[in-house]
This record gives sequence, structure tokens and C-alpha cells, in this order.
Amino acid sequence: MINEETLKKELAERILKNFVSKENVSVEDLIEDAKVDDKMIEDWTLELIGKVKLNPDITDEELAEEIIKMSSQFDEDSDDEKDDELDAEGAAQIKTFTAAHKADILIEALPYIQEFYGKTIVIKYGGNAMLNDELKEKVMQDVALMKYVGIKVVIVHGGGPEITQFLKKVGKESSFVSGLRVTDEETVEIAEMVLDGKINSEIVTRLNRRGLRAVGLSGKDAGLIQAEKKLATVYEQGDKVKVDIGYVGKCKKVDTRILEDLISRDYVPVIAPIGVGDDGESYNINADYVAADIAGALRAEKLLLLTDTDGVYKTLGDNESFLSTLTANEAREFIREGIISGGMIPKVEACLHALHNGANKAHIIDGRLPHSIILELFTAAGIGTQVV
Repeated sequence: MINEETLKKELAERILKNFVSKENVSVEDLIEDAKVDDKMIEDWTLELIGKVKLNPDITDEELAEEIIKMSSQFDEDSDDEKDDELDAEGAAQIKTFTAAHKADILIEALPYIQEFYGKTIVIKYGGNAMLNDELKEKVMQDVALMKYVGIKVVIVHGGGPEITQFLKKVGKESSFVSGLRVTDEETVEIAEMVLDGKINSEIVTRLNRRGLRAVGLSGKDAGLIQAEKKLATVYEQGDKVKVDIGYVGKCKKVDTRILEDLISRDYVPVIAPIGVGDDGESYNINADYVAADIAGALRAEKLLLLTDTDGVYKTLGDNESFLSTLTANEAREFIREGIISGGMIPKVEACLHALHNGANKAHIIDGRLPHSIILELFTAAGIGTQVV
């Protein structure tokens, strides 16, 4: 009968001899490199004894092949273990860093949470943030956070692209004069249906799903937005001419009583920009101006205009000329000089209108950026352009 201890010793010698010969390295090198040590030889030997018992005629070369396979496997396992150790260590460091980073963010936000607690902030919700489902949810999350830290939130939404899309579906082409949609009786009915019935309802539903108490309103409800016709300005032979383009309106008066009542009861008013005329007719009103009028009437701490632009640049296309703060006087001057032009004019004018009517500050921010609202409100750097 084979003595197992003798077999171990002989087998270990055969393994080492053939492994060294095969790998062309010395036993000392193997041990020094920790590729082979006494414990490893013993472990490998025990495993190979089983093979020898099953096949007593196994050659040294075949044993060497077996040990090379085992060595390779050991190297892979060792690398995996090291990788696992590094991954675990890295994950722990990342987790620690992430937790510390989150704590820093909360600490940074604290003074702003204290500052805005109990204050009213009006959000004009529009642009791509209304069209992209992921961004929609980010906005709703931001509004929920604002409410849960004690901020009174009022939302005014737009919906121009959706109105255009629906008009196409019913075979009605949209036409514009000086950037304003020509709005006949049929068009204003469709606009009211889309703004009040579809978009407003969707926003309210999304907010309510987050545990808020949102209420949808049209400017016609309780006489909230009393409107009058807005004429478009065109140039004919160098002269300014006012043109009637239908049921396009502007705010004549904002009756804040229904808003104040809802806010005091912890509701979030969500307002469609439809106003009511003296004879009960509906007017479609630019949502930027509706938000500005409401922010002014409520003496809001801030008006936030969500747009599809970073903010105001002194030189278009020059990132170095970005204006993080703009005074009312500078804004008027830049409009006169043509520095602020095109679609930015009504947004800046809306900010000026809000400030003039009683709002404390107004901000033009990029609604394409996820969580743009809380980045503006609760960080030191903020984003976008504030008009003061």
C-alpha cells in the first residue's frame, strides 16, 4: 500500500522539478514571487494525489501540465481577489465620498431653505421641460421638494407647441404676426381645450402623484385673469401699425383672492394662461406675461422662467459674456441697444414687468437642465440670469 506521506513528498518533488523545467524559472524565484510556497505545494499535492491514485502511470510531464493549469488558475483567482478587494475598497470610498458630498449639498442648501421658507415663488413652466418626459418628472420632483421645505409654489404653464400640433391634426394651419399667433374663435377654443383640458390636467396629476395637493385653474376661474385684446405691432412703410389678430390678450387685472385662498390651504395652484374679457370671451395670453403679472400681484419672492436657453449673454455665442445678474436698468438699456434681441426680449420684459409690479427677483433659467429649479434656489452659484 502506498504511504501517503511518502507519496506527497515524492509528488511535490516531481511537481517542482517539472514545473520549474517547464516554466524555465528556479524554485527560489517561484517562492520569492509568491507564485509557489510550501502551503501551495501542499494544497496542490493533495489535489494531485487523487489523480495519481486514479492513474498510477501518470508521467512527470502530465503532472507538470496539471500544476501549470493550477498555477494559472491561482493567478487568475488572485487577480480577481485583488480586483474584488480594490473594487470593494473603491466602492467604500465612493460611498463615503457620496455620503459626504450629499451632506455638503444639504448644508449648502440650508440657508436658502431658511430664507425661502414661507415665501411665494412663481414658476413659469415651459419649453423643452414640458415636452421631455424625463425632464417633466425632474420638474415635479423639484416642486415637491420646494413644498416640503415650506415654500409656497404657484405654477403658470405654456403650451404653444402642443396647440400647434393639435391645430395640425384638425387641418388648421398656424400663422403668426410679430411672434403672436393669429387666433380666431375656433383657434382660441382649441387653445383653451389644450391648455386647460390637457396640459393643465397632466401637470396636476403628476404633482398629486407626488403627494402634493395641486389644483388646476384657468385664468377665467373666479375672474383670476381679467384680460383685454392685445394688438400686434407691425411695420408698414417704416411706420408702426397696430393689427388686430383675434383673441390674443394681455392681463388687465389679476384677482389674487382665489390664489391666496388656495395657497393658505396648502394647495399648489397650476394656471393655464387663458384670460376672460369683459363680455366673457376667452383670450390666449403669453404665459411669460401671465406668470409675471401673477408674481407681481402676489409680491412673490421670485419669478422663475423655465426656458430653452442658459440665460442672457452680452455677446451671443460668447460664453465669457454670460450675465449671471442683470439690473432692471441694464436690461432696458440692452434691449434698446439690441444686445438683448429676438425671443429673449419678451422673457426679459416679463422679468421687468414682474419686478415693476412687486416681485422681488426674476430669473431666466435653462429648463433643459435636470433639476434646474433647485439648482437655482438652493445652491450658492445658482444658474441662469437673475434680473434685480
